[in-house]
Amino acid sequence: MTYRKFFSLLVFFLMCHIGFGQIKDSTQQNNAVVIKDYRLDILSKREAEINTAILKNQARAVKGYRLMVLNTSNKDEAFKIRTQLLQKFPEQKLYMWFANPYIRIKFGNFRTKEEADVYKKQISKMLNGATIYYLQETVEVDPGPDFNPDDMK
Repeated sequence: MTYRKFFSLLVFFLMCHIGFGQIKDSTQQNNAVVIKDYRLDILSKREAEINTAILKNQARAVKGYRLMVLNTSNKDEAFKIRTQLLQKFPEQKLYMWFANPYIRIKFGNFRTKEEADVYKKQISKMLNGATIYYLQETVEVDPGPDFNPDDMK
C-alpha cells in the first residue's frame, strides 16, 4: 500500500471518529460556558468614551456669528481696543490678526444674531458709535454637560 492511500484511509477513519464524537446524547443539556476576558469590558468602555469625545468635539463647531469690531492700520489703536474688550468681556473670545496693512479684530462665538446683537450694542457704545458688522462663520460653542452623542445621528 502506498503512503498516499494509507494516509487517505487514516484521515477518513479519523473524520468518521470525530463525526461520531459530535453526536449529542438526548439526555445532555444545551449548556455552553462562555469565559469572557474582563479586559473586553474595559476596552469597550474606553472606546465609548473616545467616540463620545470625538462627537463632542465635532459638536463644538457650528454655523454662527462673530462681530467684526475693527479693521485698521493703526497698531496702537488696535491693541487699545483689544485690551478694552478683554477687560470688559472676559467670557468672550477675541480674534485678532494682521492682514497687511490692516489689523482686524473679530469678537465672540454666537449661535444666533440675537446673541451677538446684545454685545454689538455694548461694543458700539463703548467705541463711541462705531459701526460693527455681523460675520457669518463657523464658530466654537460648548456642547454643555447634557451633551448626548445620539442626538447627532
